[in-house]
Amino acid sequence: MEQEHSHHPHASQPAADKYAAAIAKYHTALKDDETAAAVAALLAGKAPANRTPETVKFLFGCIDLTSLNTTDSDESIIRFTSRVNDFDNDHPDLPNVAAICVYPHFAEVVHDTLEVEAVRIACVSGGFPSSQTFSEVKVAETALALHDGADEIDIVMSVGKFLAGDYESVCDEIQELKALCGDRHLKVILETGALTSAADIKKAAILSMYAGADFIKTSTGKLQPAATPEAAYVMCTAIREYYDLTGIRIGFKPAGGLNTVDDAVNYYTIVKEVLGEAWLTPQYFRLGTSRLANLLLSEILGETTRYF
Repeated sequence: MEQEHSHHPHASQPAADKYAAAIAKYHTALKDDETAAAVAALLAGKAPANRTPETVKFLFGCIDLTSLNTTDSDESIIRFTSRVNDFDNDHPDLPNVAAICVYPHFAEVVHDTLEVEAVRIACVSGGFPSSQTFSEVKVAETALALHDGADEIDIVMSVGKFLAGDYESVCDEIQELKALCGDRHLKVILETGALTSAADIKKAAILSMYAGADFIKTSTGKLQPAATPEAAYVMCTAIREYYDLTGIRIGFKPAGGLNTVDDAVNYYTIVKEVLGEAWLTPQYFRLGTSRLANLLLSEILGETTRYF
C-alpha cells in the first residue's frame, strides 16, 4: 500500500463520537433508486466499449481462484493448485490468476504445492462466512493462516454488530486483525446482501477502510444476493472519497454471483469510471470466483474449455 494505515479516528474522543465524525466526512445520505439509476446509466453508456479481448485477458489476471467447499481435502486442494502451476506452462503468453483462495488450514498445502511465484495465497478467516465466533478465535485462525503461508486474509466484517450500531467493536476487530497481518493484505468482506441500503454499504465501507482494510470486498458468495453492480458502485465511490481525503489507495473485490463475462466487464467498467486507471491492476482489483475463470479463458481461447 502507498502508506501505513495510521488513520484510526482519534482515540481521545468517545467511541461513538469518533465513528460518527469519521462517517460525517462522507456523503452517506444515498437513495437506493438514485444509485440504481446511476449504475444503469453508467453501464449502458460505458460497458459495451470495454468488452474487448484485452479487457477479458486483464480480468482473467485479476481472479482470486477460489475453492471454499465443504468437501475440500488436502488432495483436492493439491489438484486445484496444480492446475495453476500447469497453466503457467500451458499458456505462457497469458497472465495467470492473481491468487488462490482457500480455507485457512489449506494454506500450507497451497504453499507447498504452488510453483508460480506471482500467484498469491489468500485465506478466508475470522469465522468465515458468518463472522459469528469469538474474537480470540478470529485472531488465532488468522495468525495460523499467516504462519502457514497466507499472503492475504479475507475476513467478514461483524455484520450483526454493524447493523446493531456497534461500530466500535466492528472497527476494533478489523484493526486487531490488520495489525496481525502487518504488510500482508487484509480484505474485509462487507456482505452487502445483508446490508439494507446503499447508505449502510457506504458506511460499512468507510468504517472498514478507517480500521485498516487494504481491500473491501462485496460478499462471501455464501449468502444471496451476492455482488451487485449497485453495491460495487457505492463501495467504489467510498474508496474514491477515502483516497481523496487520505491519499491511501484501497483495493476493491466483487465476489459471489459473478456468473458471466458480461458481469466481470460490468465490474471492470465501474472501477474504471469511478476510480480510474490506477485501480486497474491486480494490486487493487480482484474478482472472487472460480466459475468465471473457465468462462473468461473460453472467450480468450475462442473455444469452450474447463481448465479449472
